[in-house]
Amino acid sequence: RELYGDKAETRPVTLMDIATCGAKILKKRGLLRDLDESEEINACSVRITADIDGRPEPWLLMFKNETHNHPTEIEPFGGAATCLGGAIRDPLSGRAYVYQAMRVTGAADPRTPLDQTLPGKLPQRTICRKAAAGYSSYGNQIGLATGLVSEVYHKGYVAKRLETGAVVGAAPADNVVREQPRPGDVVILLGGRTGRDGCGGATGSSKSHSTESLTQCGAEVQKGNAPEERKIQRLFRNPDATRLIKRCNDFGAGGVSVAVGELADGLDIDLDRVPKKYDGLDGTELAISESQERMAVVLAPENVAAFRELAAQENLETSTIAVVTEEPRLRMTWRGQRVCDISREFLNSNGAKKQSGVRVPCAPCPDMTAGDPALGGRERALSVLSELNTGIQKGLGTRFDGSIGASSVLMPFGGKNQLTPTQVMAAKLPVLHGSTNTASVMAWGFDPHMMEKSPYYGAQASVVSSMARLVSAGADPDRVWLSLQEFFEKPDRSRPERLGKPFAALLGAFDAQLRLGAAAIGGKDSMSGTFNDIDVPPTLISFAVTAMDARQVLSPEFKGEGHPVRLFRAPVSDGVPQLDALRSMWRGFYELCRQGKVLSAWAVSSGGALEGLCKMAVGNDIGFTLDEGVDPALLYEVRYGSLIAELCDDCGAGEALAHTGGSQAVLGGFSLTLDEVKAALTGALESTYPTRAQQPQSDVPAPLYTRRAAQRPMTHTARPLAIIPAFPGTNCEYDTLRAVERAGGEGRIVLIRNLTPDLLKQSARELVCAISQAQMLIIPGGFSGGDEPDGSGKFIQALLRSGALTDAVHDLLHRRDGLALGICNGFQALIKLGLLPFGEVRALDASCPTLTFNTIGRHQSLYAYTRVASVLSPWLLKCRPGEVHRIVFSHGEGRFMANDETLRRLEQNGQIALQYCDENGVPSMHPDLNPNGSCWAIEGITSPDGRVLGKMGHSERVGDCVAKNIPGNKFQPLFESGVEYFK
Repeated sequence: RELYGDKAETRPVTLMDIATCGAKILKKRGLLRDLDESEEINACSVRITADIDGRPEPWLLMFKNETHNHPTEIEPFGGAATCLGGAIRDPLSGRAYVYQAMRVTGAADPRTPLDQTLPGKLPQRTICRKAAAGYSSYGNQIGLATGLVSEVYHKGYVAKRLETGAVVGAAPADNVVREQPRPGDVVILLGGRTGRDGCGGATGSSKSHSTESLTQCGAEVQKGNAPEERKIQRLFRNPDATRLIKRCNDFGAGGVSVAVGELADGLDIDLDRVPKKYDGLDGTELAISESQERMAVVLAPENVAAFRELAAQENLETSTIAVVTEEPRLRMTWRGQRVCDISREFLNSNGAKKQSGVRVPCAPCPDMTAGDPALGGRERALSVLSELNTGIQKGLGTRFDGSIGASSVLMPFGGKNQLTPTQVMAAKLPVLHGSTNTASVMAWGFDPHMMEKSPYYGAQASVVSSMARLVSAGADPDRVWLSLQEFFEKPDRSRPERLGKPFAALLGAFDAQLRLGAAAIGGKDSMSGTFNDIDVPPTLISFAVTAMDARQVLSPEFKGEGHPVRLFRAPVSDGVPQLDALRSMWRGFYELCRQGKVLSAWAVSSGGALEGLCKMAVGNDIGFTLDEGVDPALLYEVRYGSLIAELCDDCGAGEALAHTGGSQAVLGGFSLTLDEVKAALTGALESTYPTRAQQPQSDVPAPLYTRRAAQRPMTHTARPLAIIPAFPGTNCEYDTLRAVERAGGEGRIVLIRNLTPDLLKQSARELVCAISQAQMLIIPGGFSGGDEPDGSGKFIQALLRSGALTDAVHDLLHRRDGLALGICNGFQALIKLGLLPFGEVRALDASCPTLTFNTIGRHQSLYAYTRVASVLSPWLLKCRPGEVHRIVFSHGEGRFMANDETLRRLEQNGQIALQYCDENGVPSMHPDLNPNGSCWAIEGITSPDGRVLGKMGHSERVGDCVAKNIPGNKFQPLFESGVEYFK
């Protein structure tokens, strides 16, 4: 009634009304002044003021959540991969650079024996593992930091998997132009080509599953192409390109018919101009294919040539496929014949109206407690810590690159042990040049067991939990935006109680929005979670987002001993959450954070205060003792919105709970060692997502080569030039460029274009010319050639072995005293070229060193200690022999292998530059210290003269407020040394 007045009596009520009503009311009340509204509705968008080089600058912050439950259930790898690709496309079409992702999934117990798999279903373990591989493969390739990965377990998800991705993007506001398309404007299709993959995908996602789905729905799964989408990311980061775009749409559900059809009221679309992956597609397939990695952009005719040239520079295809017309009709032609001619009035009518009855049972707010009260204290505690939904998911989370972009404020697992999981993901804005302390922070909230008992209070708890996690990270509770994700069983008009579940859930979320002052400004829904007679649990996930100063972001691991730990309990009355009072409590907690009194904090989750205390303890091996007089039952109370905080002093806020210190968790009448706590928290998922691999344990030599190279460059320069070639699949070029500029050098990215043989030849000539002018060649990391088997550096080395490029590299190194550096993928290329360890491009044989798959058999993303074993290389000019750094690693093929004779020769020549070690600098083969199992713990080697250095660790991924929850010396002055060498 507040929105519609007397018309509210006759207005039809839809679930979409309930989902959007909270935002509309808060906007009418004047509380959404930062909302960025336009006719482009692909992603949530808000206006923020960013601190760029100490100056305020208007930016747009965009975020979006996406589900691919249906395709992931059918084909886990491809479905999960395109879930992330689809999420990225929405903010990307808003011309935002997408820089961080979150993954929240739902599964039945992955430990279920194979013989208990339901007919017509894949085993849960297979779905879980392959979906994780698919999502991480796409994110790792495109170069998107995955800041938080969580999997929720409930038996109902055997009906259909929950696969959710959420992303955050941002761009300077001046880079985004939104104009009304005019007759005569043209529509350009940009990016990938069109195939049959994804035909019927959108409608398929609304279907419940049956035993025939696995064999009949495969064509509905899209095929992802991360390197292609990265090209669009690069193009849309260029303001010269984005300022030419009047309107943009991504190719999701409905393909051309929707992506282009939504751009203007009147359109003539020529389907014959749509580029195809292969011949044989008919007009319908061209019109509805949901092939990904494509964009439709509206341009004024006079800007088409300039835009196409900018796209070509990024190795992207463009095709003019439509023209905006004055008459409001959508027309399509194929093979010269009109195959579609529909009035806009009809398209905007939303089809025939349908009605359905809804029955909402009166379910009280459930009393949630962790563990079985019938168990004894010690047994109950270990039982809670060992539950699937309580355990630490490190074996899952480290498959995803969390550090690329050098802007992640928090790594997914913190503390010296990298064991305390974060509850939020935080990253600084993607500033290409300059610096910023402005960060986005995102969290999620959802408990399937609570929603199963009460969809209304469960959805309310989802909103509360997502916001509480932001507050625990130091965020302002009055500056939060939401986006909701719904997933429910298939409706049945004859059973109104089924539709009553999403109805009640949306009402609960609506109530929470109004009382907490946070609006859901976007979302996504799925109503197909049924397999035969099995339903998914009522699912409403709340994603909460804010922007704040990165210096104020808190991480949850205990910081020191002797600190008071206080509980800020969410208020209830007669068992019902009091959200107004909760908001007031959060404001008081935020004020404590602003005063610098909070050292770490945790928002209570399904494992109660016990879970929070134990997870906060294991990161830095700092135990705790429950304070006298605290009722142990308080440890198991699950009251969403509550916070646990480690304070620097006992300021009297909150309730006394514990004190930090010691090496045990002392819980009143019993205690657990931290080793027992770790074993319980990590044991449940070890069989599904292993954290350790069997590696040969042996004594590792600890060479220390202290003699520095005597040679100096023939010419000196104050600002040496580094050439950074970006090959198809390279994704670290921006991080490397910033590292060079931060060190005082000049960086230049040279993009290798391979759409045609002529373009590849032209790119090779450009690279030869660039190297001839440079002092340094730096080959950055990534997944060149799509990370093809047996070494993703093959494409790079194949190009650099061409005569002119080989001569240019040799001239740089041998005649002009230049330097070469390869990191991760670049290290692989240097090894395959022979530049390492020989110092020249040469033919290789079976005796040469190589880099192969990690012993754990998957991608690893984490920090490791390395020691400087030799200072022969100019790249280590500013390092001391034996110096220890803590470097981030992210690779699947980083295990250095060489025969004994080669290893001894490398040691004798001082070519073993860097080794994996413990915090005291002792080289090690232990899997917790040596992430890939490299022999002799070798992380990096040099050429005989030291001019060429290759290493696996990403020394470029450093910066202010980066990985705040990882202690240690994370700054390794490689680039500073390279620049200093030429001065």
